[in-house]
Amino acid sequence: MARLLIKTPGLQNRTLELRLGINRVGRDPNCDFPIVHPTVSGVHCELEVSQEGVRLRDCGSTNGTFLNGDPVTEAWLMRGQELRVGDVELFVESTEVNVVIPEYERRPPRPAIIVESGAPVCTRHPDDQATYKCTGCGDTMCNHCVRIMRIKGGQPLFLCPVCSHKCEPIVGVPRRGKKKGFFANLADTVRLKLSPGRQKTRR
Repeated sequence: MARLLIKTPGLQNRTLELRLGINRVGRDPNCDFPIVHPTVSGVHCELEVSQEGVRLRDCGSTNGTFLNGDPVTEAWLMRGQELRVGDVELFVESTEVNVVIPEYERRPPRPAIIVESGAPVCTRHPDDQATYKCTGCGDTMCNHCVRIMRIKGGQPLFLCPVCSHKCEPIVGVPRRGKKKGFFANLADTVRLKLSPGRQKTRR
């Protein structure tokens, strides 16, 4: 990472290890790198670290900011330059920026559960038949688990709740019928008893 070294007597051999983003330098103790010196302003300058490098900005300091002896208000730092804030001298040791992107570990999908009828069931709700399969991670899910994105004027998209890839309907498998409750069975019984074919004719 970018690094500056203070050379002024009394402060020498102190290293400023810059971080990504804005690094404030000044006499104020709340600065990222406080430098206690009478010629340094409260917030003297900013050092912005990005993928492009290190950019220096003077924050309206009283005694100015200098790069290789020249007064600057804004400039890009380069390795080997001499930076001065007030009367405090710093040496630019490095302007390298290492941006580390953490690796995302995708969890493998849970194996599909197949019942005796040959129909896959939802990996989250074993009592429900799977109606969709993810084209990305291969997860199987029921109607309750699939995410639906409705597009104005178009067909809805069915997305995986795990990896957000497109899901496709599962076809060619027998569907499990929904169990009827007590009152539904009672209604069927009543209709069966009252059906014309079962009525006895009186003589």
